[in-house]
Amino acid sequence: MGRKFFVGGNWKCNGTTEEVKKIINTLNEAQVPSQDVVEVVVSPPYVFLPTVKSLLRPDFHVAAQNCWVKKGGAFTGEVSAEMLVNLDIPWVIVGHSERRLILGESNEFVGDKVAYALSQS
Repeated sequence: MGRKFFVGGNWKCNGTTEEVKKIINTLNEAQVPSQDVVEVVVSPPYVFLPTVKSLLRPDFHVAAQNCWVKKGGAFTGEVSAEMLVNLDIPWVIVGHSERRLILGESNEFVGDKVAYALSQS
């Protein structure tokens, strides 16, 4: 068996409900090799996770763009790994360059996020 490819798309802070539905329709109609050959994962903004999850074809996957470093709490605007599990979102992307640069997230902090996210899977 050959190498399995991974195709991921992070939508960053972009899109409206109408635009997201158009993207999903395009993805759903795409001719893509089987999951044995390629794994496809899209990462929309948080507000669109349920919409994308419900409309996206079943052989594609949905990821969150970030998660908090521990279980909930008074962290306005953050999303915990437990919340993602509750939405049946099995993927999360952490360590974004803009979060490191603008918010000062260190390698240690990102490592803590990874460890906590994995503990919730």
